[in-house]
Amino acid sequence: MDRHDDGGASAATGRPAHDDPGETLGARGTDADDAASKEPADWVTGDEPMTAAQRSYLDTLAREAGEELPARLTKAEASTEIDRLQSKTGRAG
Repeated sequence: MDRHDDGGASAATGRPAHDDPGETLGARGTDADDAASKEPADWVTGDEPMTAAQRSYLDTLAREAGEELPARLTKAEASTEIDRLQSKTGRAG
């Protein structure tokens, strides 16, 4: 049975998957680094409506930049606008 289908328990240990010492988040040099650097246009979910968090942050950035943006953006479009406005407002990190 796939461990993602068993209620969260690791098949190897019987412990919840989050207790599996072999799995980590935030490690450098992983496939996650490649996924995080994908262009928004290449995202599988890029055509879905932007998230509530993206919408809220875009509203804040647009106000700071003195701009108005369309209220209906995709996740990919919102990400691109966030990057642009972060640079414009000095919030680029």
